[in-house]
Amino acid sequence: MVDEAHRTQEGDLGLKMRAALPNAFFFGLTGTPINRRDRNTFAAFGAEEDVHGYLSRYGFEESIRDGATLPLHFEPRLVQLHIDKAALDEAYADLTGSLSDLDRDTLGKAAAKMKVLVKVPERIQAICADVAEHYQQKVRPNGFKAMLVTFDQESCLLYKAQLDQHLPPEASDIVISVSGKEREDERYRPYKRERDAEEKLLDRFRDPNDLLQILVVTAKLLTGFDAPILQAMYLDKPMRDHTLLQAITRTNRTYGDKKTHGLVVDYLGVFDDVAKSLEFDEEGFRRVVSNLAALKAQLPGAVQKCLAYFPGVDKSLGGFEGLLAAQECLPNNELRDAFAADYCDLSSLWEAISPDLILAPHESDYRWLSQIYVSVQPTSGAGALLWRSLGAKTIELIHRNVHVETLRDDLDKIVLDPQLIEAILNTQNPGQKARELEFKIAARLRAHLNNPRYRKLSERLEKLKEQHEAGQLHSIAFLKALLDLARDLVNAEKEVPAVENEDRGRAALTELFQQIRAADTPVVVERIVDDIDDIVRKIRFDGWQATEAGKREVRKSLRRTLAKYKLHKDEDLLKKAYGYLQEYY
Repeated sequence: MVDEAHRTQEGDLGLKMRAALPNAFFFGLTGTPINRRDRNTFAAFGAEEDVHGYLSRYGFEESIRDGATLPLHFEPRLVQLHIDKAALDEAYADLTGSLSDLDRDTLGKAAAKMKVLVKVPERIQAICADVAEHYQQKVRPNGFKAMLVTFDQESCLLYKAQLDQHLPPEASDIVISVSGKEREDERYRPYKRERDAEEKLLDRFRDPNDLLQILVVTAKLLTGFDAPILQAMYLDKPMRDHTLLQAITRTNRTYGDKKTHGLVVDYLGVFDDVAKSLEFDEEGFRRVVSNLAALKAQLPGAVQKCLAYFPGVDKSLGGFEGLLAAQECLPNNELRDAFAADYCDLSSLWEAISPDLILAPHESDYRWLSQIYVSVQPTSGAGALLWRSLGAKTIELIHRNVHVETLRDDLDKIVLDPQLIEAILNTQNPGQKARELEFKIAARLRAHLNNPRYRKLSERLEKLKEQHEAGQLHSIAFLKALLDLARDLVNAEKEVPAVENEDRGRAALTELFQQIRAADTPVVVERIVDDIDDIVRKIRFDGWQATEAGKREVRKSLRRTLAKYKLHKDEDLLKKAYGYLQEYY
């Protein structure tokens, strides 16, 4: 059994193995089989009875479907400068063609020509300015990091120097192999690191709180390097086949809910012909790699598909009345889930394309749809596959433009005034009143989404809605049941426990860490809760939950505390603990 079976097997090693073991069966395992005349993994390992040469195949589509990896988007950003485009194309074609047909001299000439063309100072300046702007607008706001892949070791130095003109020097670093003539060159000395020093640097890159944001590389880290926080690869080096695939799939590792795709920004035209670049598995990979130009073309249709759920609804009607009118078009779970699925597709497009100006004509519709999505989202956390968290750019859009939470909420008065209750029950339109009350209860419960004390009330609301939609509860009975639920909700909120709110927070955190504690987990629950409680009390300030700076500092301190106990990589744990801090502190 040979791992990484696309390497070494067509040369002397493969021949000697087969001569020494003439009766053996050879099984090859690889993520990137090669299918060329001069090198062919299928010929070395495939059997005639294997369909398409595979004994067993786990493709890109299956990996994404199973949630093991994410789709890849690529964005061509060719720098239009006054360079010899024809010469560049010729050199690129020579350098990336079938290398077995090129002799050493021809390859050397092509590489030399390519080196001169890609290192034009004006070109490097333009690319680094674009990388800095693109990273700060599209990647960094979501908490992700990036890699810049350059032509050779010298290019790494040149690009790093230019990046420092646009970003703080500590925001980037070079990772290369310093060997041969580079050993004698003083410029490379800072980057000749021992293994331990390099691992510490890479751990800093993996740390979301560290200032190191971009790694500049040429060959190192393009295979085998695993950093889920890496989302964007800025590509300015000619590559193809398995080398290209292994490089760009550094970006598609899953990382919490916010990361929806890996992104490859192409400055050299590597993806001009996807079929040639990735000819080992053209069809499968073309379904997974998405061109941003194609995504932009899909946007108008995705918006209209979501709007089609709300025929005749006046989108200019704001606040409570507008949302209620839209909700009437989603009367049951089947329709709500269908809308959720289509909205999630639209949201993924929006997050990938933003902040492109092509979004501007659709912004008001998207904002409106986002409000509806939030307003009909289940309060019990059910259906997580369909009802996922909003992306960072969508949240920013809503916060910047939407103030739906300012609507008048007289839930207290409704449930506490007996005369009003009687008047509601005798109303001529109990169905309308029930919908209004359901809307307000759901909004209140979403505010307690991370609090286990309200879980049963949330589940109760979802069950009542299902019974009403199935015709098991008529309007009056549904309204009465909602009033009972509203009373219990208000009582739960009004209860004054013997302990202060922050002590309830300690209790919630203690319960959370008790749940994840296992025999091999290096956690002393009381100690970790004490640490979190102590540091949050020190750095928080009144109203911190409403400011980006406050939220960032608390989240950073929480992650640092979890890192002490080797729990910082558990994104679900981090999310739940942060939710308790937001609610109780």
